[in-house]
Amino acid sequence: MLARLLIRYLKPYRALLLGMLVFEFLSALASLYLPSLNADIIDNGVARGDTAYIWSTGVIMLAISLGQITAAIIGIYFAARAAMQMGRDIRNDVYQKVSAFSEREVSQFGAGSLITRNTNDVQQVQMLAMMGATMLVMAPLLAIGGIILALLQNVELSWLIAVSVPAILLISGLIVSRMVPLFRSYQHKLDNVNRIMREQLTGIRVVRAFVREPIEEERFRGANTDIMVVGRKVGSLFVLLFPLAMLVLNVTVVGVIWFGGIQVDSGGMQIGTLFAFMQYIGQILMGVLMASFMAIMIPRAAVSAERIGEVLASESTLDRPENPASTFPAPGTVRFEDAAFTYPGAEQPVLSGISFEARRGETLAIVGSTGAGKTTLVSLIPRLFDVTAGRVEVGGVDVRDADLDRLWSTIGLVPQRPFLFTGTVASNLRFGREEATDDELWHALEIAQGRDFVEAMEGGLGARIAQGGTNVSGGQRQRLAIARAIVHRPEVLIFDDSFSALDLTTDARLRQALWRELPEVTKIVVAQRVSTITDADRIVVLDGGRAVGMGTHEELLESSTTYREIVESQLGAETQA
Repeated sequence: MLARLLIRYLKPYRALLLGMLVFEFLSALASLYLPSLNADIIDNGVARGDTAYIWSTGVIMLAISLGQITAAIIGIYFAARAAMQMGRDIRNDVYQKVSAFSEREVSQFGAGSLITRNTNDVQQVQMLAMMGATMLVMAPLLAIGGIILALLQNVELSWLIAVSVPAILLISGLIVSRMVPLFRSYQHKLDNVNRIMREQLTGIRVVRAFVREPIEEERFRGANTDIMVVGRKVGSLFVLLFPLAMLVLNVTVVGVIWFGGIQVDSGGMQIGTLFAFMQYIGQILMGVLMASFMAIMIPRAAVSAERIGEVLASESTLDRPENPASTFPAPGTVRFEDAAFTYPGAEQPVLSGISFEARRGETLAIVGSTGAGKTTLVSLIPRLFDVTAGRVEVGGVDVRDADLDRLWSTIGLVPQRPFLFTGTVASNLRFGREEATDDELWHALEIAQGRDFVEAMEGGLGARIAQGGTNVSGGQRQRLAIARAIVHRPEVLIFDDSFSALDLTTDARLRQALWRELPEVTKIVVAQRVSTITDADRIVVLDGGRAVGMGTHEELLESSTTYREIVESQLGAETQA
């Protein structure tokens, strides 16, 4: 998976990688050539006292060193640029993929895990691409080139290379084999930390209301400790590599000086050759060490690439049709035909045998007890879920055959828990239609009964909105969400219990404004309060996932026992209040 991911996303940046290879190759050649010049200075300059030769060769070495530095900088720049652009492309593709997911896939992965995969996991692959692009060139050149040049300097000391290189490879292999499962565990525990923190931040009011701070702190501390323990194990193994590698390197250098000194003393080797051999030994071991470092990075990046690949390979259950319908012959109509829906893994369907039709401009209300399936039912209209049986039509077209962008453009959804985005009142209202004018925004706020409190906010339409709308009240958040749906200019407006935070007077005024200002828009209202739906053209009563009654308020009072019980329970509660 890691190789496929790198090939796929680095392919567009072949020119950058080619430039990086050229400059890294030049840098490696310069590194390999410098020890030979150093040996020449010692043997032919210092030993003979030839100052001119020392100066001329020294200038050449300085020029080569500056060239090596320049080539290395340019090569690393090209590698970093290719890696950063690759990371951008992966994050963009993951985001696009997740954006196409239905709620089923989002729940399957978990929001925290998806965030981790698009940030930390991409970063691991990106880091491998940047480091690997340079090290995978430098390491073999330094190691192989160093071995060849070291042998050209002196063959008798080559047995030191035959001992030291396998020693470092053995140490690296043992450490890497222990780190692979730890990397996998680390990423999963990182998911857990993100999930817990996300839950606590989102539900901070609930945590405080139930005085759960100590318990939640302990839960986060436990998850944080888990990831610390795994990270410490990874770090402990990681820090072993360099001391052990340096031990091998230093022992090898001592061996070169010991046995090389014997040869120098006997006249079998010059001092310059000994120094050059030592430098080549260092370059060889450095190349092997760089390869070992890459061997440590690869397992973690492989785990991250596998997790990214799981997201990219996942297909949304909301399949886009090959020839989607982009025109709706009956705009504004919503029709359920024996529709049923079962959540994955559930034994019983949450909805079954649902059949009704809402015509253009009508107001259709859905009422029922908690858990009757009201929210699930309206989620089928914009195709947040697909029916498991039957069909749902919008505008005379089965939603599974419709172009999704066209379908969503015809629907305005005000969810049960309205969410506002970081920005301003205006940016939130223009979320569905960026070209909306300020006058249109104020008109939508008037319909939603939100103009007064927006005018009272500092900045009016430019007033700041915190993430999730946490700096406004629940009722204000609901009215802003309703205004946002109105600005969208939909053909079908869905209110999923969107009036629950409003007082009865505001609720009544808002509904009257909706019916008056949007007479041709089909309105589907899920409500708990009967007073919200008494003037609906048709009311669907749900009980246990089935439609047990349908008609006007007066008709249902006579024909539906379930509806009558709901009305009586609310009237009784109001009387007692």
